[in-house]
Amino acid sequence: MQIAIDGPASSGKSTIAKLLAQKLNLLYLDTGAMYRAITLFFIEHKVDLEQPDQVKQALEECQLSYRGQGLERTLLLNGKEIEKKIRSAEVNAQVSAVSAIPEVRHYLVAMQQKIGQEMSVIMDGRDIGTVVLKDADYKFYLTANAHVRALRRYQENQEKGLSNQSLAEIEQTIIDRDYYDSHRTMSPLKKAEDAIEIDTSQYSIEEVLEIILNQVKR
Repeated sequence: MQIAIDGPASSGKSTIAKLLAQKLNLLYLDTGAMYRAITLFFIEHKVDLEQPDQVKQALEECQLSYRGQGLERTLLLNGKEIEKKIRSAEVNAQVSAVSAIPEVRHYLVAMQQKIGQEMSVIMDGRDIGTVVLKDADYKFYLTANAHVRALRRYQENQEKGLSNQSLAEIEQTIIDRDYYDSHRTMSPLKKAEDAIEIDTSQYSIEEVLEIILNQVKR
């Protein structure tokens, strides 16, 4: 089984996908974390995004892998855990630009498709239903207004100590990223024609999960 969940930043994709994976006993693959990992590597190694040779060399040195078996896996960058680092404000600000680089997308899409061919999976991102898993059994597009999404990100940051950005700063970052992701040339953020759209602005996590589960059970 393949389930694709797309949508803009902080629309609830990852939270819902993780819970859905637990309910259905499927592997959850956070594709956004993969792009964040590449972005982190580029930042740490001062890669000039305008220099194709530097990008290519960096991708050859950037090894993504997973620790663990079955449904519980941890993303590693060159053998190291990176979960907290990839949620930083600096990565947030640059991940869209890195994600738009064709070489980066080819590299990660191939990896994601290979995993999707090997086992039943739930993936969330921005081009899962339109590019990565075009023939997914189920496709969902989650969205919410920018202020609601900014508030969610702000609260998450406060709880986990990930960033000290203000609510206004986060909201502007989200608005900017929405525009960038929707207007990039390669694999722009958009709803697949056969995807079910859910505006999560007024729904709780439990309610969104129930809506999706009901669709899958049909």
